[in-house]
Amino acid sequence: MKLFVDTDAGVDDALALLFALGTPEAEILGIGTVDGNVPLKNVVENVFEVLHAAGAAVPVYLGASRPIVPEPRERATFFHGEDGLGNLRERRARVRPEPTPAALALVELARKHPGEVRAVALGPLSNLALALLLEPELPHLLEGLYLMGGAHTGRGNTKRRAAEFNFAADPEAAHAVLAGFPRVTLLTWETTLAHPLPWEVHEALGQRFPFYRAITGVTARYLRQKGLPGLLIPDPLAMAAALFPELKTETKETGALVELGGVHTRGMLVTGGEEKNAELVLGVDLPGFVHRLEAALSRALGE
Repeated sequence: MKLFVDTDAGVDDALALLFALGTPEAEILGIGTVDGNVPLKNVVENVFEVLHAAGAAVPVYLGASRPIVPEPRERATFFHGEDGLGNLRERRARVRPEPTPAALALVELARKHPGEVRAVALGPLSNLALALLLEPELPHLLEGLYLMGGAHTGRGNTKRRAAEFNFAADPEAAHAVLAGFPRVTLLTWETTLAHPLPWEVHEALGQRFPFYRAITGVTARYLRQKGLPGLLIPDPLAMAAALFPELKTETKETGALVELGGVHTRGMLVTGGEEKNAELVLGVDLPGFVHRLEAALSRALGE
Protein backbone atom coordinates (compact mmCIF):
# COMPACT_ATOMS: atom_id res chain seq x y z
CA MET A 1 0.00 0.00 0.00
CA LYS A 2 1.67 3.21 -1.19
CA LEU A 3 0.74 6.41 0.65
CA PHE A 4 1.26 10.13 0.21
CA VAL A 5 0.37 11.94 3.43
CA ASP A 6 -0.40 15.66 3.41
CA THR A 7 -0.39 17.24 6.86
CA ASP A 8 -0.41 20.40 8.93
CA ALA A 9 1.28 18.38 11.70
CA GLY A 10 -0.57 19.00 14.89
CA VAL A 11 -0.79 16.39 17.62
CA ASP A 12 -3.39 14.15 15.97
CA ASP A 13 -1.51 14.43 12.65
CA ALA A 14 1.58 13.14 14.46
CA LEU A 15 -0.36 10.16 15.80
CA ALA A 16 -1.73 9.46 12.32
CA LEU A 17 1.79 9.53 10.87
CA LEU A 18 2.99 7.12 13.57
CA PHE A 19 0.00 4.90 12.78
CA ALA A 20 1.06 4.69 9.14
CA LEU A 21 4.78 4.36 9.92
CA GLY A 22 4.03 1.44 12.21
CA THR A 23 1.78 -0.41 9.76
CA PRO A 24 3.82 -3.02 7.84
CA GLU A 25 1.37 -3.07 4.93
CA ALA A 26 1.92 0.65 4.27
CA GLU A 27 4.79 2.45 2.57
CA ILE A 28 4.83 6.25 2.86
CA LEU A 29 6.34 7.53 -0.39
CA GLY A 30 6.27 11.15 0.70
CA ILE A 31 4.89 13.63 3.20
CA GLY A 32 3.56 17.00 2.09
CA THR A 33 3.40 19.85 4.59
CA VAL A 34 0.85 22.64 4.64
CA ASP A 35 0.27 25.69 6.82
CA GLY A 36 -2.72 25.14 9.12
CA ASN A 37 -2.78 24.23 12.79
CA VAL A 38 0.47 26.17 13.14
CA PRO A 39 2.68 28.05 10.64
CA LEU A 40 4.42 26.01 7.95
CA LYS A 41 7.83 26.27 9.62
CA ASN A 42 6.48 24.55 12.74
CA VAL A 43 4.66 21.97 10.65
CA VAL A 44 7.86 20.94 8.88
CA GLU A 45 9.80 20.73 12.14
CA ASN A 46 7.04 18.61 13.68
CA VAL A 47 7.03 16.13 10.80
CA PHE A 48 10.76 15.60 11.13
CA GLU A 49 10.41 15.18 14.89
CA VAL A 50 7.86 12.41 14.35
CA LEU A 51 10.09 10.72 11.80
CA HIS A 52 13.03 10.95 14.21
CA ALA A 53 10.98 9.41 17.02
CA ALA A 54 10.06 6.53 14.71
CA GLY A 55 13.56 6.14 13.31
CA ALA A 56 12.11 6.56 9.83
CA ALA A 57 13.40 8.26 6.69
CA VAL A 58 10.67 9.59 4.40
CA PRO A 59 10.95 12.47 1.90
CA VAL A 60 9.26 15.60 3.26
CA TYR A 61 8.08 18.32 0.89
CA LEU A 62 7.32 21.97 1.59
CA GLY A 63 3.78 22.92 0.66
CA ALA A 64 1.50 25.94 0.73
CA SER A 65 2.28 28.58 3.36
CA ARG A 66 -1.13 30.28 2.99
CA PRO A 67 -4.63 29.62 1.64
CA ILE A 68 -5.37 29.85 -2.10
CA VAL A 69 -7.18 33.14 -1.43
CA PRO A 70 -5.21 35.01 1.24
CA GLU A 71 -7.16 35.81 4.39
CA PRO A 72 -6.48 35.79 8.14
CA ARG A 73 -5.99 32.24 9.36
CA GLU A 74 -7.41 30.80 12.55
CA ARG A 75 -4.83 28.74 14.46
CA ALA A 76 -5.32 25.76 16.78
CA THR A 77 -2.48 26.27 19.26
CA PHE A 78 -4.93 26.05 22.18
CA PHE A 79 -5.50 22.43 21.10
CA HIS A 80 -2.02 21.43 19.87
CA GLY A 81 0.30 23.70 21.85
CA GLU A 82 2.20 26.74 20.63
CA ASP A 83 4.55 24.58 18.53
CA GLY A 84 1.77 22.30 17.29
CA LEU A 85 3.30 19.27 18.99
CA GLY A 86 2.24 19.64 22.61
CA ASN A 87 4.99 22.15 23.44
CA LEU A 88 7.58 19.41 23.05
CA ARG A 89 10.53 20.20 25.30
CA GLU A 90 13.31 18.30 23.56
CA ARG A 91 13.74 18.51 19.81
CA ARG A 92 16.35 16.27 18.23
CA ALA A 93 15.47 16.01 14.55
CA ARG A 94 17.44 17.52 11.67
CA VAL A 95 15.10 19.41 9.35
CA ARG A 96 15.93 18.61 5.72
CA PRO A 97 12.96 19.04 3.37
CA GLU A 98 13.21 18.12 -0.29
CA PRO A 99 13.53 20.87 -2.93
CA THR A 100 10.40 19.78 -4.83
CA PRO A 101 7.15 21.54 -3.80
CA ALA A 102 4.59 19.24 -2.16
CA ALA A 103 1.95 19.62 -4.90
CA LEU A 104 4.44 18.73 -7.62
CA ALA A 105 5.81 15.82 -5.57
CA LEU A 106 2.32 14.34 -5.29
CA VAL A 107 1.78 14.69 -9.04
CA GLU A 108 5.14 13.08 -9.85
CA LEU A 109 4.54 10.16 -7.49
CA ALA A 110 1.05 9.61 -8.90
CA ARG A 111 2.46 9.57 -12.44
CA LYS A 112 5.24 7.21 -11.42
CA HIS A 113 2.82 4.79 -9.70
CA PRO A 114 -0.48 5.19 -11.59
CA GLY A 115 -3.43 3.69 -9.74
CA GLU A 116 -1.32 2.68 -6.73
CA VAL A 117 -0.98 5.74 -4.46
CA ARG A 118 -3.51 6.51 -1.74
CA ALA A 119 -3.40 10.18 -0.79
CA VAL A 120 -4.34 10.94 2.81
CA ALA A 121 -4.94 14.64 3.52
CA LEU A 122 -5.00 15.57 7.20
CA GLY A 123 -4.92 19.38 6.95
CA PRO A 124 -6.14 22.21 4.73
CA LEU A 125 -6.40 21.06 1.11
CA SER A 126 -4.19 23.77 -0.44
CA ASN A 127 -1.58 21.33 -1.76
CA LEU A 128 -4.22 19.01 -3.21
CA ALA A 129 -5.89 21.89 -5.04
CA LEU A 130 -2.56 23.03 -6.46
CA ALA A 131 -1.77 19.47 -7.55
CA LEU A 132 -5.10 19.36 -9.38
CA LEU A 133 -4.14 22.49 -11.30
CA LEU A 134 -0.81 20.92 -12.23
CA GLU A 135 -2.38 17.60 -13.26
CA PRO A 136 -6.15 17.55 -13.97
CA GLU A 137 -5.95 13.76 -14.35
CA LEU A 138 -4.76 13.38 -10.75
CA PRO A 139 -8.05 11.83 -9.55
CA HIS A 140 -7.59 9.02 -12.08
CA LEU A 141 -3.89 8.57 -11.31
CA LEU A 142 -4.46 8.08 -7.58
CA GLU A 143 -5.82 4.87 -6.09
CA GLY A 144 -7.95 6.96 -3.74
CA LEU A 145 -8.20 10.16 -1.70
CA TYR A 146 -8.93 10.08 2.03
CA LEU A 147 -9.71 13.34 3.82
CA MET A 148 -10.13 14.50 7.38
CA GLY A 149 -12.38 17.47 7.00
CA GLY A 150 -15.85 18.90 6.91
CA ALA A 151 -18.82 18.78 9.26
CA HIS A 152 -21.60 16.79 7.62
CA THR A 153 -24.33 18.14 9.94
CA GLY A 154 -22.93 21.67 10.06
CA ARG A 155 -21.53 21.23 13.56
CA GLY A 156 -18.20 22.94 12.99
CA ASN A 157 -15.28 23.71 15.28
CA THR A 158 -14.29 27.21 14.11
CA LYS A 159 -15.47 30.78 14.57
CA ARG A 160 -17.60 30.26 11.44
CA ARG A 161 -19.64 27.75 13.44
CA ALA A 162 -20.83 25.63 10.52
CA ALA A 163 -17.33 24.95 9.15
CA GLU A 164 -14.72 22.42 10.26
CA PHE A 165 -11.14 23.67 10.71
CA ASN A 166 -9.45 22.12 7.64
CA PHE A 167 -12.15 23.24 5.21
CA ALA A 168 -12.46 26.67 6.84
CA ALA A 169 -8.68 27.18 6.61
CA ASP A 170 -8.82 27.12 2.79
CA PRO A 171 -12.40 27.00 1.49
CA GLU A 172 -11.39 27.50 -2.17
CA ALA A 173 -9.02 24.56 -1.98
CA ALA A 174 -11.62 22.32 -0.34
CA HIS A 175 -14.16 23.37 -2.98
CA ALA A 176 -11.74 22.62 -5.82
CA VAL A 177 -10.84 19.17 -4.46
CA LEU A 178 -14.42 18.04 -3.88
CA ALA A 179 -15.42 19.41 -7.29
CA GLY A 180 -12.43 17.85 -9.02
CA PHE A 181 -12.46 14.33 -7.57
CA PRO A 182 -15.24 11.96 -8.65
CA ARG A 183 -14.95 10.18 -5.29
CA VAL A 184 -13.35 10.87 -1.92
CA THR A 185 -13.58 9.18 1.47
CA LEU A 186 -14.35 11.73 4.16
CA LEU A 187 -13.90 11.44 7.93
CA THR A 188 -15.74 14.41 9.41
CA TRP A 189 -15.74 16.34 12.66
CA GLU A 190 -18.99 14.79 13.90
CA THR A 191 -17.57 11.31 13.36
CA THR A 192 -14.53 12.43 15.34
CA LEU A 193 -16.75 13.56 18.23
CA ALA A 194 -18.56 10.21 18.16
CA HIS A 195 -15.33 8.21 18.48
CA PRO A 196 -13.08 9.63 21.21
CA LEU A 197 -10.18 7.55 22.48
CA PRO A 198 -11.29 6.64 26.03
CA TRP A 199 -9.20 8.22 28.75
CA GLU A 200 -8.20 4.84 30.18
CA VAL A 201 -6.80 3.85 26.77
CA HIS A 202 -5.06 7.21 26.46
CA GLU A 203 -3.46 6.78 29.89
CA ALA A 204 -2.27 3.27 29.05
CA LEU A 205 -0.69 4.48 25.80
CA GLY A 206 1.01 7.30 27.70
CA GLN A 207 2.53 4.84 30.14
CA ARG A 208 3.84 2.61 27.32
CA PHE A 209 5.07 5.30 24.93
CA PRO A 210 6.89 8.37 26.33
CA PHE A 211 6.75 10.20 23.00
CA TYR A 212 2.98 9.74 22.87
CA ARG A 213 2.72 11.12 26.41
CA ALA A 214 4.99 14.07 25.60
CA ILE A 215 2.98 15.29 22.62
CA THR A 216 -0.59 14.68 23.84
CA GLY A 217 -0.49 16.44 27.21
CA VAL A 218 -1.74 19.86 26.07
CA THR A 219 -4.58 18.36 24.04
CA ALA A 220 -5.63 16.00 26.80
CA ARG A 221 -5.73 18.75 29.43
CA TYR A 222 -7.82 20.98 27.18
CA LEU A 223 -10.34 18.23 26.42
CA ARG A 224 -10.59 17.09 30.05
CA GLN A 225 -11.38 20.66 31.07
CA LYS A 226 -14.16 20.62 28.46
CA GLY A 227 -15.55 17.44 30.02
CA LEU A 228 -15.05 15.22 26.98
CA PRO A 229 -15.03 11.44 27.53
CA GLY A 230 -11.73 10.90 25.72
CA LEU A 231 -9.01 12.21 23.43
CA LEU A 232 -10.29 13.47 20.07
CA ILE A 233 -8.35 11.78 17.26
CA PRO A 234 -9.67 12.98 13.88
CA ASP A 235 -6.53 12.34 11.83
CA PRO A 236 -5.80 8.84 13.19
CA LEU A 237 -9.40 7.90 12.39
CA ALA A 238 -9.00 9.19 8.84
CA MET A 239 -5.73 7.28 8.53
CA ALA A 240 -7.48 4.14 9.80
CA ALA A 241 -10.07 4.47 7.03
CA ALA A 242 -7.23 4.51 4.50
CA LEU A 243 -5.13 1.75 6.06
CA PHE A 244 -7.89 -0.60 7.21
CA PRO A 245 -11.16 -0.07 5.32
CA GLU A 246 -12.68 -2.98 7.24
CA LEU A 247 -12.74 -0.73 10.35
CA LYS A 248 -15.51 1.34 8.78
CA THR A 249 -18.77 0.13 10.34
CA GLU A 250 -21.13 2.69 8.83
CA THR A 251 -20.78 4.77 5.67
CA LYS A 252 -23.02 6.91 3.52
CA GLU A 253 -22.68 7.77 -0.15
CA THR A 254 -23.55 11.40 -0.80
CA GLY A 255 -22.87 14.44 -2.87
CA ALA A 256 -20.42 16.84 -1.25
CA LEU A 257 -19.45 20.42 -2.01
CA VAL A 258 -18.13 23.42 -0.09
CA GLU A 259 -19.84 26.75 0.57
CA LEU A 260 -17.62 29.71 -0.31
CA GLY A 261 -19.77 32.55 1.03
CA GLY A 262 -21.55 33.51 4.22
CA VAL A 263 -20.43 34.99 7.51
CA HIS A 264 -21.01 31.75 9.41
CA THR A 265 -20.97 29.22 6.56
CA ARG A 266 -17.85 29.95 4.48
CA GLY A 267 -15.98 26.63 4.29
CA MET A 268 -19.06 24.62 5.28
CA LEU A 269 -19.46 21.10 3.88
CA VAL A 270 -22.80 20.77 2.06
CA THR A 271 -24.08 17.26 1.40
CA GLY A 272 -26.90 15.78 -0.66
CA GLY A 273 -27.96 15.85 -4.28
CA GLU A 274 -28.10 13.14 -6.92
CA GLU A 275 -24.43 13.16 -7.92
CA LYS A 276 -22.61 11.18 -5.23
CA ASN A 277 -18.91 11.98 -5.02
CA ALA A 278 -18.15 11.22 -1.37
CA GLU A 279 -18.18 8.33 1.04
CA LEU A 280 -18.87 9.68 4.52
CA VAL A 281 -17.41 7.52 7.28
CA LEU A 282 -19.99 7.65 10.06
CA GLY A 283 -18.99 4.64 12.16
CA VAL A 284 -15.64 3.14 13.14
CA ASP A 285 -14.88 -0.11 14.99
CA LEU A 286 -13.18 1.62 17.93
CA PRO A 287 -11.87 -1.53 19.69
CA GLY A 288 -10.43 -2.72 16.38
CA PHE A 289 -8.93 0.72 15.81
CA VAL A 290 -7.33 0.77 19.27
CA HIS A 291 -5.84 -2.69 18.71
CA ARG A 292 -4.24 -1.64 15.44
CA LEU A 293 -3.09 1.73 16.80
CA GLU A 294 -1.37 0.08 19.78
CA ALA A 295 0.40 -2.36 17.49
CA ALA A 296 1.48 0.41 15.12
CA LEU A 297 2.81 2.62 17.92
CA SER A 298 4.74 -0.33 19.31
CA ARG A 299 6.41 -0.91 15.92
CA ALA A 300 6.98 2.79 15.15
CA LEU A 301 8.31 3.82 18.56
CA GLY A 302 9.96 0.54 19.47
CA GLU A 303 8.81 0.74 23.06
